[in-house]
Amino acid sequence: MIKYEKLGIFLSKPIALIFVLVYLLQSALIIFLVKDKFDLEKQIDFQRKRILELEEKQKILKVIEDFQIGFTDQEVGELTEVISSECKKYDYDPMFLLSMIITESSFKRHRVSPKGAEGLMQIKPMTGRGLAGKIGVDWENSLTLQEPEYNVQMGSLHLFELILKFKDVKKALVSYNLGETATMKKIRLNEPLPRSYLDKVMRNYEMLKEKYKS
Repeated sequence: MIKYEKLGIFLSKPIALIFVLVYLLQSALIIFLVKDKFDLEKQIDFQRKRILELEEKQKILKVIEDFQIGFTDQEVGELTEVISSECKKYDYDPMFLLSMIITESSFKRHRVSPKGAEGLMQIKPMTGRGLAGKIGVDWENSLTLQEPEYNVQMGSLHLFELILKFKDVKKALVSYNLGETATMKKIRLNEPLPRSYLDKVMRNYEMLKEKYKS
């Protein structure tokens, strides 16, 4: 009897070892499959985001092509990239930023207002000087403001700073057009803010969303 018990113990050890090995192999396989599924999902998610990004750039490109005046094909491509990049940076809807450009300059190259604002986003030299340093470009007066990519970068940053200051997109838009000092004065005196510029931007925004919807 003792011999059989010893034999059972002797046999159970390798069997138990086999079970352990099988368990470890199964666990390793499960981990591999889970990781492989996770990696696949990450890849699919990356590709999905990439497709959405390309579709968004295509929309931006189409808007610029339809509205621009005086830009070369190369400049249109460069503008598409910078507008896409600035919208990501500040979390703008591209149609919103494009609606501002259309409102400010009608997408006309070398646009200068009677008040001296220049470029696509109509920035005055006094404002542009400070913004140029913040985006890391050398300030050369009109040459800097008339560079479309720099102008969009400066305008995007300027609007973002106004949004942070006023904590309100509508007030920031009014300030972008009216000027920060004049806007602050009206708010301090509890006077109504002018709506003509704001309304025009919003009309253009709605128009773009409708015209270029998916």
